[in-house]
Amino acid sequence: MRFGSVGLASAALGPLSAHKTPAADATTNDPAVIFVWLPGGPPHQDTFDMKPDAPDEYRGAFKPIKTNVTGIQICEHLPQLAKVTDRYSIIRSVAHTFADHGGGHKRFLTGRDPLQQVGFVNDTPMVGSMVAEVLKSKRAAVPNYIAGVDGGRQQIDTFSFGSAYLGPQSHPLFVPGDPADSKFEVKNLSALPGTEEKLKDRLALLSKFDAPLIGPDLAGRAEGMNAARARALDLITTDTAKHAFDLTRESPKTRARYGMHRYGQRALLARRLVEAGASWVTMVMENATPPGADLKKDHTYNWDSHAVNCHIFEDTRYKLGFLDQAISALIEDLYARGLNKRVLLVVTGEFGRTPRVEYDKATGRPGRDHWPQAQSILVSGACKTGITVGSTTAKAEVPKGRPLTPNDLWATVFTHLNIDFNATSFTDGTGRPIPMLPHGDVISELA
Repeated sequence: MRFGSVGLASAALGPLSAHKTPAADATTNDPAVIFVWLPGGPPHQDTFDMKPDAPDEYRGAFKPIKTNVTGIQICEHLPQLAKVTDRYSIIRSVAHTFADHGGGHKRFLTGRDPLQQVGFVNDTPMVGSMVAEVLKSKRAAVPNYIAGVDGGRQQIDTFSFGSAYLGPQSHPLFVPGDPADSKFEVKNLSALPGTEEKLKDRLALLSKFDAPLIGPDLAGRAEGMNAARARALDLITTDTAKHAFDLTRESPKTRARYGMHRYGQRALLARRLVEAGASWVTMVMENATPPGADLKKDHTYNWDSHAVNCHIFEDTRYKLGFLDQAISALIEDLYARGLNKRVLLVVTGEFGRTPRVEYDKATGRPGRDHWPQAQSILVSGACKTGITVGSTTAKAEVPKGRPLTPNDLWATVFTHLNIDFNATSFTDGTGRPIPMLPHGDVISELA
């Protein structure tokens, strides 16, 4: 049961007539989110919460620099972001209690304490899936929920992106690979040559196998398959989606401004996708190594900068060069194109790093461990900008002013998307209604 290169399966998919393909708008004025995920946890005190007056073993090797906003300083290795600080804000006082990567991912991304502190399989839905479920009736030129990741990292549980009881219909469309690579392509965006005329006949044949389900579909599998089929049909029967994913349609100057590396080209792709109508675009920025290059010595794949993994200051300085270029270009582009009025950009990892620098006994390399007690988050676009929200103590240990949780961030994000999270609930696998967030308040300073 195949048309083009998109596979359809299962004899219990629900009526074929449930899928219709109305013309989708190429543009939209709806609010959207670009979520840049930095897994491993970047060091807050070496990026956006510098502590130059702390003792040597806390402040690290980097120096702060002034920005274009009086009173706000950031790391010296973020010079481009220092020039556009008036167009973003820094939240410095978000904290939680889960120090393991798995537990930290799940706690941060779902708004709930996970049942297991380790592992990446969600008990409750990731925030992107919640948004996808609430906005599932929206039809745009591209899928409503998209995630860009490194090749081989597109499994739903790699980063705790699972939808739990919402079912697979609220999973993102994964776009794996390095978009800076000349061989990069997004597969399955059009029917294979010579199959267009067969499409109608194949769908008619498939409909003969469709049959109503007996009993409730609590796991959402049938609904998920039907939604996947609808999404697949939309993708291969229009050119708009294919064009939105095609970075070669951008000028060489624009691509160079973002940077011809995976951070930069993912940021550019995110802008193209929200411009084409996506409501939620996640871009995972881990390995910064350019196409064809090997991971540098004393560096690590993601932002997990333990001393046993890498030399934190060499690794972080390297990654910040790519991140600085990509995020500053994205911010400038959102404003230049007027997208800042409806797009909210969020840049964060699952937690920060330990205030005190550690050293590996075997190599002598410096590093920092996991630290969920404090972290820094950058937000830009459709929010108040040029400010800092909250603060941490003198050694960047814990929030000192305006303590916040990840839930407060998500309450702010959901409100931006015009979702009344306090009045929204989902049905879990037992039929119980589960509120979108168990707690959380909009960060008023950003409103």
